[in-house]
Amino acid sequence: MEHKNKKSNKALTIGIIILSIMFVVVVWGLVLSGLISNVGSIESGRITGNGTIDVIYVEGGIGEVGSIFSEPAYNHRWTLNQIDELMYSQTNKAILLYVNSPGGGVYESDELYLKLEEYRKFTERPVYAYMAQIAASGGYYICMAADKVYANRMTMTGSIGVIMSTLDTTELEQKIGMKTENIVSGKNKAMGNPLTEEQRQILQAMVDETYSTFIEIVSESRQLDLEKTRQLADGRVYTANQAKELNLIDEIGNFDKVVQDLKFDYGFEGVEVYDVIRERSFFDELFNVVGKNTTLFNEFNVIREYIERNKGSKLMYY
Repeated sequence: MEHKNKKSNKALTIGIIILSIMFVVVVWGLVLSGLISNVGSIESGRITGNGTIDVIYVEGGIGEVGSIFSEPAYNHRWTLNQIDELMYSQTNKAILLYVNSPGGGVYESDELYLKLEEYRKFTERPVYAYMAQIAASGGYYICMAADKVYANRMTMTGSIGVIMSTLDTTELEQKIGMKTENIVSGKNKAMGNPLTEEQRQILQAMVDETYSTFIEIVSESRQLDLEKTRQLADGRVYTANQAKELNLIDEIGNFDKVVQDLKFDYGFEGVEVYDVIRERSFFDELFNVVGKNTTLFNEFNVIREYIERNKGSKLMYY
């Protein structure tokens, strides 16, 4: 019996040591990743001969946050910082916005849109937008800051609208014998679970307000009648051809055509195209590999992301 206890204690000690090492590696990985990603400026390594057209990539959900074992394709704060740097860049001639996104948070989408608008007005330099596979909802929203909008012939775009999802777990809780108790200061402090009719009207008013903002931005940017824009903005997605016919975009073409047209329109012959891409550190790659090879973790992550996205009644251009 004593022998078994010794083995158990030894295994426990080894487990604690392994977990401690993993914790230290993770913490230092996060610290070093942050330091490495912020080293240097956007001017580093840039070809400065005739200036640059800088490509800003918006891929994936706008504003999504990854775990330590995976990171979103799009890094919101980093992207805003890069646009800030481009405003004062001595080599930058224009921004080419590359969008492959189904949208994202209302706040983050609007913040990126406003930052691009600030760049365009402050520098008086052009912004062109290229839509790849998908540029829907928030992905379309940010393109409204561009002087000219292009879509690939296979692009899906539009989906102009707002969604707010809530997760009602009352039936599940009843089945498994759980009960949620909220101590609140007012009847509408903890909305949902279940959602009352009064709360539904409150949330609907919020959706309607942010939807109106979306409509107004599209109407102004695309020079469309406000009522006409509202008719188009019923949430549906459009093909590139449909979007072109409805004046939701300017041109259909591939990425190379956008570059050629931008250079021709502004006399940028000889100007280099520069991809503004966040460099991934060794620890970013390490955690990404671990995440991809941990099946159970990934399956849990899908469930966690769904719950996180829906439990807080977050307004989404998605």
